[in-house]
Amino acid sequence: MESKPKRPDPLADRNTDQDHLDRLLSAHIKPLGLPTDSLQTLSNRLQSRVALSAAEHQRLLTVRAKQGVWRTLKQGVRYKTLWEGKQGNSVLVEFAPGASLPPHRHNWLEEGIVLAGGLQTESMELGVFDYQASPAGSRHGAIASRQGALAYLRGTSLGKSGFVGKELLGGLLPFNSAKGHTVFASPYNEWQPLATGVSIKMLHDDGVTSSSLIRLDAGAEVDSHAHSQDEECMMLAGELFLGDILLMEGDYQLAPAGTEHGKIYSDVGALLFRRGSTDY
Repeated sequence: MESKPKRPDPLADRNTDQDHLDRLLSAHIKPLGLPTDSLQTLSNRLQSRVALSAAEHQRLLTVRAKQGVWRTLKQGVRYKTLWEGKQGNSVLVEFAPGASLPPHRHNWLEEGIVLAGGLQTESMELGVFDYQASPAGSRHGAIASRQGALAYLRGTSLGKSGFVGKELLGGLLPFNSAKGHTVFASPYNEWQPLATGVSIKMLHDDGVTSSSLIRLDAGAEVDSHAHSQDEECMMLAGELFLGDILLMEGDYQLAPAGTEHGKIYSDVGALLFRRGSTDY
């Protein structure tokens, strides 16, 4: 049986011509030399800009997703401290499939967001980006994860020597003097416009400090601002520039009271948790 003749490649000649043209062009391309004084001027301006940026951000605490030390809390549960605050720490908590935490009573207002997987309590199922606030004195029943989970907690006793034991002892008492509340990620009608391309979903507000989810569309901008109190940001999705600092999914940043944030911008869109002053 005779084989069919090989079909000619209609792009072969074109590719050969392009390769020849590229070689001719590359042979005559030379680096553009700049006068020595121009190079020095550019170098000085770059170094000055880097120094200024470092000075502006030296008081900001940024913890990247891959930074930090994980510590074992119990079998199947570990945590990583992001910031040690006076009213509880900010941490990431990781549950292996099937792991759980026993009942406990909160020393401070504790807020939590599920970042991946899912958590189950005595009365509800929490999925990705679901939020729960537990006031000081409130009792939490056992928390478990069938499938495994990663959660962000702030206002927790984890990482504070002695306070975890106090929470566990308090959890043995059945009464519940204060009740928390849950905000689920699914109702989209709870989002309100904050600025062009920026929307907000309120989670908690005590009149002085508020917690919220903030969503930026691709290309959205927010003017620079100062912080009258500590501001925490946890990146949930996307990317965000806070001045010269790029935050990506899983990154955390604390801006202490008295610091400033430069212009906020996202070129791909972003979703973040923010806790700070009620002034936006």
